[in-house]
Amino acid sequence: MVILPLKMVGATAYVRGKRLVGPVDLTLAPEGFTIVIGPNGAGKTTLLRLMHGLQRLSGGSIDWAVSLTEARRKQAYVFQSPIMMRRRVVDCIAYPLLLRGENKKSARAKAKTYAERYGLGHVLQNWAPDLSGGEKQKLSLARALITEPEILFLDEPCANLDGRATREIEAILQKVQDEGNRIVMSTHDLGQARRLAKDVIFMLNGKIHESGEAEEFFSAPQTLEAQAFTNGEIVE
Repeated sequence: MVILPLKMVGATAYVRGKRLVGPVDLTLAPEGFTIVIGPNGAGKTTLLRLMHGLQRLSGGSIDWAVSLTEARRKQAYVFQSPIMMRRRVVDCIAYPLLLRGENKKSARAKAKTYAERYGLGHVLQNWAPDLSGGEKQKLSLARALITEPEILFLDEPCANLDGRATREIEAILQKVQDEGNRIVMSTHDLGQARRLAKDVIFMLNGKIHESGEAEEFFSAPQTLEAQAFTNGEIVE
């Protein structure tokens, strides 16, 4: 069952009286790799959290093509700083399946397959908190993807990684997208955005300031702010 499109109309988020995002009007296409960019504090993370349901909606609406319960089961979220349970790698990856009622033997078998697929086969029995930064983010991806989501949200997944680990994560994400998964990801890295994005959302002051196909956006941004940002200038 396809959960897209996601439609946001006048969506806003306030925390302690401060507007973090909105109003936002947005409809996600059913396919693609959307990169959300913008300066620090522009609302990138909050926008992703609103879409996924981690952030309370203060106003407006966010609607999926299916029930909210079904939509929640068909999406996953990967945080900037990986959350590691004090368990072995195989059990961390299997955990979402156990929550959904799958038996332990089956869940661990699938976890082993996903660990090997994403470069963690050699650390299956290691304690998750002892992994390197890149391995932890691979674990987070495997744990998110084992539930076979249709849409994957990622909040700056490479922000704390070195070049080699970043390349490995990007290769995984490219493969995931090629396999038909919808990806929405925030990043502060313009080089990464250029490498991965099919379309771009440029956030500024909590609003979508500009959006469009990646090739067009990076070759000829339409606003002065987007032009300045893509040129590496400070934008506030």
